[in-house]
Amino acid sequence: MGDNETLNCPFELADPIGKSGVEPVLERYESALLMILGFGGFSIILALVHNALRKHIFHDEHNLDTTFDAGGNVSLSLTAVTVASQLIWPGDILHSATLTAKNGIAGPFWYAVGIIFNIFIFPIFSVQFKTRAPGAKTYLQVIHARFGRNAHIVFCCFALVTNLVITIGILLAGRATIQSLTKDASDEFTLLTMAVLFGSYSLIGGLGTTFYVSYFNACLVFVLLIVFVVKIWHNTDEEYANIGNVEKMYNAITCIKGPEENYEHSYLTFRSGVAFLFGVIEVFVSSAVTYCDQASWQSRIAAKPTQGVYGFLLGGLMWFAIPSTMATTTGLAYLALSSENKTNLLTHSQIDEGLVTPLIAETVLGSAGGILVLTMGAMALMSTGSGEVMAMSSIIVYDIYQTYIRPFRRGLTEIDCVLCGKKKKDIVKKKSNKNNASSRCECPDVSCCQPCKDDMKVRSVQNSNGIKPPYNCHTHGRYREYQDSLIGFKDWCIVMVTISIIPIGLVVFETGIDLNWIFYSGAIVTIPCFPPVILSIIWVKATGKGLISGGIAGLFCGITATLTVASFYEGGLGEFLRNTVQNYAILAGTCSSFGASLLGCIIVSLYTHNIKNVDDENLEWQKMYDIENPLNPWELNYREDLVGLEYEGKPTFEQMAATFRRAKLVAYIGGAVCIVAFAIVIPGIMAMFPKMDLTQFSFWIWGTQIFAVVMALIVVIAPMFEEIRKILKEYRKGSHKMNGGYGQMNAIVAEKTDDSKTPVTNV
Repeated sequence: MGDNETLNCPFELADPIGKSGVEPVLERYESALLMILGFGGFSIILALVHNALRKHIFHDEHNLDTTFDAGGNVSLSLTAVTVASQLIWPGDILHSATLTAKNGIAGPFWYAVGIIFNIFIFPIFSVQFKTRAPGAKTYLQVIHARFGRNAHIVFCCFALVTNLVITIGILLAGRATIQSLTKDASDEFTLLTMAVLFGSYSLIGGLGTTFYVSYFNACLVFVLLIVFVVKIWHNTDEEYANIGNVEKMYNAITCIKGPEENYEHSYLTFRSGVAFLFGVIEVFVSSAVTYCDQASWQSRIAAKPTQGVYGFLLGGLMWFAIPSTMATTTGLAYLALSSENKTNLLTHSQIDEGLVTPLIAETVLGSAGGILVLTMGAMALMSTGSGEVMAMSSIIVYDIYQTYIRPFRRGLTEIDCVLCGKKKKDIVKKKSNKNNASSRCECPDVSCCQPCKDDMKVRSVQNSNGIKPPYNCHTHGRYREYQDSLIGFKDWCIVMVTISIIPIGLVVFETGIDLNWIFYSGAIVTIPCFPPVILSIIWVKATGKGLISGGIAGLFCGITATLTVASFYEGGLGEFLRNTVQNYAILAGTCSSFGASLLGCIIVSLYTHNIKNVDDENLEWQKMYDIENPLNPWELNYREDLVGLEYEGKPTFEQMAATFRRAKLVAYIGGAVCIVAFAIVIPGIMAMFPKMDLTQFSFWIWGTQIFAVVMALIVVIAPMFEEIRKILKEYRKGSHKMNGGYGQMNAIVAEKTDDSKTPVTNV
């Protein structure tokens, strides 16, 4: 108490005097060696390992879909780790600590709650996606199948803008991290480094390597997080008077005057109006990142419904442990160290740039701390950046090139077979009174096509000249050649998307916009895509006209509301970059974007739909259900889940719904429980204490640390165990599969014919 009286508590931190900021600790060549040869080289090795596994164990390396869905059977824990890892932006590591330094202990908590709110809801929609459109590789394919060309083109534009906004945010966060810790790091050097990190292993190993890299990224981030926790909270050294244990840091921080919106101007209170407002804004902003970003859907598409639901729920818990614990540790350490001289260690602009965490790392750990932060940032860049590269590439390949530029057959409708152009069997049966037998598709299933098996056997033998013989199957041969050409185009697409990062980054850096502006203003133009995407998956009466009207209305209303509210701030629109990201301007823009889009979609769809009975509903859902690659039928990937059921060709809606009913219940119940716990129960309990005393503060700090350690153990152990078990299981089944070629799609999984119902047996 005597120390507090000496400091005349509470006092307000003054601006720093003299030079302030983070000192670079690495030369450019050292930074390049660490990131490009170190992390980049390691990721390429992982890509080669992944390719070897797909070739020799799973036998599906020569498959376009494997590039973008990693085989479609990613384990629960690996899905969770990837979800968490791809959400660990460098901005999260940096920005969450900024919120602690500005708003106190409630800042990073509400920031994290705003983001995980959507992560916990996402499994509800994703399980609908995987049971109603199990063969889709992008959410845009669903929009194309249900609503046709016009709606598809509109939302392709929305999707690419979303990916562009997120990519720009990653580039800005990456530049702040790299340049703050690397001496004389130019923009060109920074962009070239990031481009190499993003594209190198994505080109070699596809999405599957991204899962592996995400695992090592998450492991490393958690290990480094624990290092910071131990050094700042459990340090017996007397080097710093105000950090090292909970009591010293509590005494130092209670003496600092916090923001006016906080209870009694305290940094140690959950009664913070500005922190809560920021959390509400974050709910809307993160919705665009979660639902409109193809990278999020790709991680979900790569797993089956059950694994995806559990994976996203667990991934949300993993991710929450990182910004909440990291920000609480480094942000509060910044306040404690600043209180020694009653001045900030950084200027307000440097705090907004996200330099709190790098500064504390250097202060506490010396040059090694700077290297650790750069390591965390580089690994986060690799996971999130490569995810965006793969997302944009998948949209270009599946939804632009394959759909409009070079389709296998032009003029097909959703009820036509892509191989022969005739009406699909199930559609003909449902409309037998309008179609004759000659219009029925008679193409055999690829899994029991003997000419295909002969082709794969012949082509698996390496010729001396390296030229493979042509396909002889009259049904699937031409389409196999077409898929081979798409694989070649896919490689060029990934290369071009990666290279385009450099000119885009240079233009963005010249404009002077910062991470804060692109993240929040960018959300205004991407949130209108959110309601249409969700309604296309869950609402049978949604129409193309409704989705287009809602998306455009949301875009117009969101921009208008943002500019209107921004004009009332000091300087008006003359201070465009500053005022358009003020809290209430963003709140008005995001709410208007979401509300207008949702209402527009619903109202116009109600007046334009043609759903009159159950048969109409079934035919509408069938459009999504029929999305698949005929060389890689989604039914083959689900046979282990459908054991004991009888069906012809593929299971019915009812069979799929019954099989994954438990996953749906887990999505609803698990999501609701997690949201209530993190958004209501925990903050409600903490808000009961207007201003934390030492006991309450200790309880909170120890609680976040224990939670982080538990999540770290799960991250390190579970994915490795599950992946090894899955590889061994597939290896034991290897004698029942054909070597080379398309693997699972050509495996002899069951003796069946097109004209008989066959019970699915254990594969």
